[in-house]
Amino acid sequence: METSSSAIAVTGGSRGIGAAIVERLAQAGHSVLIGYRKDKDAASKLAEKIRAFGSAAEIASVDITNADSLTDFFAAGEALGPLTGVVASAGAIQAVGALSDLDPEDIRRDLEVNLFGAVLTARAAIPHLARTKGALVLVGSGAATLGSPGTYVHYAAAKAGVAALSIGLSKELAGLGIRVNCVEPGTVWTDFHQDPERPAKVAAAIPLGRAGDPAEIAGAVNWLLSSEASYTTGATLRVAGGL
Repeated sequence: METSSSAIAVTGGSRGIGAAIVERLAQAGHSVLIGYRKDKDAASKLAEKIRAFGSAAEIASVDITNADSLTDFFAAGEALGPLTGVVASAGAIQAVGALSDLDPEDIRRDLEVNLFGAVLTARAAIPHLARTKGALVLVGSGAATLGSPGTYVHYAAAKAGVAALSIGLSKELAGLGIRVNCVEPGTVWTDFHQDPERPAKVAAAIPLGRAGDPAEIAGAVNWLLSSEASYTTGATLRVAGGL
């Protein structure tokens, strides 16, 4: 087990891929700040589970579209120790279907959460990671290159922006010793989907023949935050079953 007196903050850490990331990091010996938007109960239960691993864990609410909320969130993380890692995992989707059928305000909210939220999260994390020469992992999506026609093309566009953000920031922040990388999950079994059976329905189109498990994404994130990835920055690591 990798032990550390430092902390890693994870937005969107109470459920789905974010929760799997939190568990994997705790198993590697890291203290973890679990960011949640609404589900405080899920975050609290996860923190209890993490403490059972012998790792420190705290929870904090955060609105990733609000700069002040992010400032408070990262300040809470410092109580666990210097922040050596940040995972921007928070994401959501309201508008699903053909673009011409979607409500403009739902589209706007999805873009704010999935792209603007990632930008603001990175911005708020920089001062903390500069002090520790830490690492930032942005969670994108395989949709960034697939486009998701008829489903959520605006979400795919936002996640393409996240991939571009990681490349640009990796160069902008390299002089500060901050590594920036992106992980792009494919279809994964979580409650992200409005149709809970969607992962099974699309499995035949995935080269590996199945949807992914959140733990498979978490392993990639953990590696990018580890010392084994010390020379890796500006990378987009696709974990999408071959898509």
